[in-house]
Amino acid sequence: MGTLASFAGDEGVRAAEVSGIGAFENATLGFYVLEKRDYERVPISEHSEVLSLLGNLSIADESPRVHLHATLGTQDMSAVGGHLFDGVVGATLELFVREEPGELRRVADAHVGLPLLDL
Repeated sequence: MGTLASFAGDEGVRAAEVSGIGAFENATLGFYVLEKRDYERVPISEHSEVLSLLGNLSIADESPRVHLHATLGTQDMSAVGGHLFDGVVGATLELFVREEPGELRRVADAHVGLPLLDL
């Protein structure tokens, strides 16, 4: 996540769609619980196939913001998914960053408790 944020900052990307497939050695996924206004984080402590990685790059507080969701397949052929907090790349991770014109800006939403896209 940090590498992708650094890339966006270095390249001046202010709006982009991100997608990818590949593998993680381990990762942390989350599920946002609105009532708690916080994520439940779940470590995935095994090699997994990145079946789908989708999200965007935006700007929050004048810094690049990465927002990704992942569906991961495990060796027993089950799948888990959620908000991606971090992941260590395994054999490979093929990412596509499609820059969009303009800017996607995130602002704090008091009701939800998250920085949401200001469209």
